[in-house]
Amino acid sequence: MENNNNKDLGELKSTSKKQVLLFYCVECEELARKVAAQSQLITLQSINWRSFDDGFPNLYINNAHDIRGQHVAFLASFSSPAVIFEQLSVIYSLPRLFVASFTLVLPFFPTGSFERMEEEGDVATAFTMARILSNIPISRGGPTSVVIYDIHALQERFYFGDHVLPLFETGIPLLKQRLHQLPDADKIVVAFPDDGAWKRFHKLLDHFPTVICTKVREGDKRIVRLKEGNPADCHVVIVDDLVQSGGTLIECQKVLLAHGAAKVSAYVTHGVFPKRSWERFTRKNDEGSEKGFAYFWITDSCPHTVKAIENTAPFEVLSLAGSIADALQI
Repeated sequence: MENNNNKDLGELKSTSKKQVLLFYCVECEELARKVAAQSQLITLQSINWRSFDDGFPNLYINNAHDIRGQHVAFLASFSSPAVIFEQLSVIYSLPRLFVASFTLVLPFFPTGSFERMEEEGDVATAFTMARILSNIPISRGGPTSVVIYDIHALQERFYFGDHVLPLFETGIPLLKQRLHQLPDADKIVVAFPDDGAWKRFHKLLDHFPTVICTKVREGDKRIVRLKEGNPADCHVVIVDDLVQSGGTLIECQKVLLAHGAAKVSAYVTHGVFPKRSWERFTRKNDEGSEKGFAYFWITDSCPHTVKAIENTAPFEVLSLAGSIADALQI
């Protein structure tokens, strides 16, 4: 009887697939096309992104009448404060066009690392962004689904209000798939640059041996030390949610090599790299290290970075397209 029930649920699930109309911001066009290529159930839609002479957005949602009663999604990239307002204007408009449901896909939640106050006067902008997204209008189908990948701190899920349904996904399955393809897959050790990264990801990577680094204060400096684990003679892959300047990753790499790692690679879901800081990791600019990074994997959550590092060693992009296509069916 139980098997029959499971079979019925499976058949129901397979027949209840949604046709989704996917809108996207300008910088996400390439990722949107990859998402649409994953499924015949996803159709790309367009928006005219224009500006008035004073610089404020002059926007137009094409075929607005035809999306009534349809499942609609928007692929966003809040890569800078300058582009957030125009995208929010569209995000707030789409659910009000009598759509059957609305999903916002925001792969990178940009203010996620500013989630706490260390002294009175600090502004936790992660909470501000979550409040803004929590006020997206409800569509005919109910609250908006907000899809975010590897948000910086898990407690940030509680920053969102009841008018949206946050769906927190991860890019780690893409990394695991890539690691199993490597010729030295049996020599992989996963390293976490600090306890926070270990708490965030260790359960997703628990079948790999692990190394944990930590930061200790020596005078005015914070020094990276090996806390536990043995990297000797292994291909060590440092795993974290995001990278900015990359200083911590480089210091972690030096420590791992000093403890006998055969080679060191890195994975982050979000390659933010402000001010072209990715250049620190190219083989010709590895800052005097005897060995550069063997691989540096990122996802395409930050489109500007993907474009900048194209065909540049040691970078390799693991696309979120398939995962996003699956999330649109939830």
